[in-house]
Amino acid sequence: MKLGLGLYRHMLTPKNYRFARQCGCTHVVVHYVDYFNQGEDSDLDNQPTGGRSGWGRAGAPDKLWTEEELSALKNEINREGLELAAIENLDPAHWHDVLLDGPRIREQLENVKTIIRNVGRAGIPVLGYNFSLAGVAGRIKGSFARGNAVSVGMDGVDQTPIPRGMVWNMVYDTHAPAGTVPTASPEELWQRLKTFLEAIIPVAEEAGVTLAAHPDDPPVPMLRSQPRLVYQPRLYRKLLDLKPSPRNALEFCVGSLAEMTEGDIYQAVEDYSRKGKVAYVHLRNVKGKVPHYRETFIDEGDVDMVRVLRMLHRNGFDGVVIPDHTPQMDCAAPWHAGMAYALGYMRAHLQQLG
Repeated sequence: MKLGLGLYRHMLTPKNYRFARQCGCTHVVVHYVDYFNQGEDSDLDNQPTGGRSGWGRAGAPDKLWTEEELSALKNEINREGLELAAIENLDPAHWHDVLLDGPRIREQLENVKTIIRNVGRAGIPVLGYNFSLAGVAGRIKGSFARGNAVSVGMDGVDQTPIPRGMVWNMVYDTHAPAGTVPTASPEELWQRLKTFLEAIIPVAEEAGVTLAAHPDDPPVPMLRSQPRLVYQPRLYRKLLDLKPSPRNALEFCVGSLAEMTEGDIYQAVEDYSRKGKVAYVHLRNVKGKVPHYRETFIDEGDVDMVRVLRMLHRNGFDGVVIPDHTPQMDCAAPWHAGMAYALGYMRAHLQQLG
C-alpha cells in the first residue's frame, strides 16, 4: 500500500507538497474543484460543515479541465517527488444536469467524457466522484476529539430543501428561479446513476481511467429532502452491478462506512477488497453512527484501523490510503499537525506490514 495525502485546490503549493513528503507520503489525491471560490472557509480541515449557504459557487461550465493543465499539475507534483494518484470530484458546473436529470444531460455527459479522456491523457489513473444531490450537509463542529480537539459530527438529519440552482452544496446558476429542487424518488436517482455509468464507463475503459464512487457522507437514506444511494455497505454492490467493469470501482471511505447503521465495517473491507474493487481508501475514525456520530483521531474511534490495514494488505490491495479528515490540534498549524499525526500512525503500521 502507498501512503498519500488529500489536497484541495487552494492547497496545491510546493510547501504542501513538501509537507506531504516530510510525512512519508509518496502520493497525493487532488480535489480540483474550487470549493471555496466564494471565500467561505467554513470548517476545520478544509471540509464543509454544511448548512448555511453551501461550499461555494461552481466553476465556469465552458471551462473543462484540459489535458494541458492536468499534465502541468501532474508534472508539478512529480517535481516534488510525489505521484498524482487521483482527481477527486467533478465540478457541478460540468455535470449538474446529469445529477438532476435536467435538459442539458446529454451535453453534460459529453463534458464528463471529455474530462475523463483528458485525465487519461495526462496519465492520472483514477477519477473519484460522488453521485449525490445534497452532497455533504448537516454536519456540526465542536471539541469532540481527544483533548478537546475540534472535529466534526452529526446530531440529526438536515432535511432543508435544496434551492434551485444548487447541487452538491454548490451554486451552479445564480439566476435560477425561486423555489427548491423537486424531491426525486430513490428509483429515479438510481436510474440517473445507471444512465451515467452506461455512458461513461466505456469511455473510462478506453482512457485507462478508473471511476471511483464515494459512499454517501453522511450515510442516511434522505438528506435535504433528497434520496441517497450508497448509505449502507451492501449498496456499493448495487452500484458496481449497474455496469460491471474493472473501471467501475470504489473510493472506499472507511469513516462513512463505519457510520452506516447496517452491516459490519470489517466485513465490508473484506468483501470489496477481496474482489479488487477498491480504487483508493479514505482512512478516518468515528464514534457512533448516523444520525449521531463524532469524528475522532485515527487511533481512538470505534474502528480498529490496524485490523483494516491488515485486511487490505492480506487481500492484495496495493493502492493509495489517505486520511480524508482529521481533528484539529491546538497549535499554530492545526490542519497540518492533525494530518501529520494521522500520517505518522498510518506510515508506522504500513511499514510493519512490509
